[in-house]
Amino acid sequence: MAIHISDLKIIALNGGGMMLDARKHHVSDLKIIALNAASSGAKIYLHNIKAIHVSDIKIIALNSKGCVIFDLLEN
Repeated sequence: MAIHISDLKIIALNGGGMMLDARKHHVSDLKIIALNAASSGAKIYLHNIKAIHVSDIKIIALNSKGCVIFDLLEN
């Protein structure tokens, strides 16, 4: 089931948590989802973060205010 990125942003803003694959979304969209999750308290689990530069991961973490959990156990 493919959900459009604009819908994911709204879901996060409305408090809906989700698990996302970082390889399948633009970093700019992930930053907005993180910001929306922070304002609603939604939890976002982000997998395959090796696809994202560490500076972008830091920005996502800052935007999320603790609402994004990064999967660091990947091979």
